[in-house]
Amino acid sequence: MNLLQKLFFARAVAASFLVHSVIFFVAHGPALAEETINSSNSEVVVSAVGDMMLDGSSRSVLSEQGYDYPFARVRQYFSGSQIVFGNLEGPLTTRGAPEQDKTYVFRSPPDKVGNALKAAGFNVVTLANNHTLDFGADGLTETVATLDELGIRHVGAGNNLATARQPAQMLVNGLRIAILGYSMTLPENFYAWKNRPGTAFAHEDQVREDIKLAREKADIVLVAFHWGQERSTKLREYQVSIGHAAIDAGADAVIGHHPHILQGIEKYKNGIILYSLGNFTFGTYSANSARSAIAQLYFRNAALYKVRLIPINVNNFEVQFQPQPLSGAAADAVIDNVRTLSAALNTEVINNNGVGEVLLEGK
Repeated sequence: MNLLQKLFFARAVAASFLVHSVIFFVAHGPALAEETINSSNSEVVVSAVGDMMLDGSSRSVLSEQGYDYPFARVRQYFSGSQIVFGNLEGPLTTRGAPEQDKTYVFRSPPDKVGNALKAAGFNVVTLANNHTLDFGADGLTETVATLDELGIRHVGAGNNLATARQPAQMLVNGLRIAILGYSMTLPENFYAWKNRPGTAFAHEDQVREDIKLAREKADIVLVAFHWGQERSTKLREYQVSIGHAAIDAGADAVIGHHPHILQGIEKYKNGIILYSLGNFTFGTYSANSARSAIAQLYFRNAALYKVRLIPINVNNFEVQFQPQPLSGAAADAVIDNVRTLSAALNTEVINNNGVGEVLLEGK
């Protein structure tokens, strides 16, 4: 990280059932959208994954196999969840011009990827990342329209800063849930302004304000951050600072991504911080981004009492862009890695038959 970037991030740190129904309320500007989903699950379970990008080196494979292909082996883990959430990197668009100042730009076919996400169970995604505007405002506009048409809620980006800072709000088993999303990655010109489309940057004062407002109307608040250093397990100081600030302001859980690999988990006060969930399905080849996990957050009576980590193989040299569940020694190795990283954060991760678990005291 160069001096300019350090100053940039330092400034940023200083300165989103009734048993048989789930109703979603999301305010994208002045309009209020609703959707009802049937469920028989009395608990609120949130399944969360890391980075999803269905382009790049995966394009030829997905064109041949279909865009449902990446989710075929892992969608089973979403079936008991009322909320399935992930970081959608790269616009769903055929429009716009590629960003000229970036080495890597991505986009995916809107109808094919949108329908695949819907079929896999995703009902909320964050767009707050460093690829959402790879094809400019036109690409973002088509992405939002595609997701809206499919009933997939989105946070963290919009046609102006106020919209980008809006939470997705859901009513699940009688509990109101709010989700917010922010990016802390370059390029800086992707950030929304008052009258400019883009992503919500995580200015600490704005994060605190947004969480406080969301908390006034919600029983559960989740916040996603696109942050950290790629392919490094070492946390940047601002991750800890802004993660703690989010919990202090009223968030129950922080969900991080961008490093493309797993980072540690921290129990902080009454909340939990998943610093990075790594890749989920990401269309590049990298032996460094080989293992990841699906996180499942369990709430009862608005209290988070357990987090489960399901280890998955995301090494595309081995799985060809189709994440695979791990078992036996391979799963244990993933849990051991997260346990070591989390121990440094004073958090215990246990191995429950090949699934990592974090239990919150008193829950």
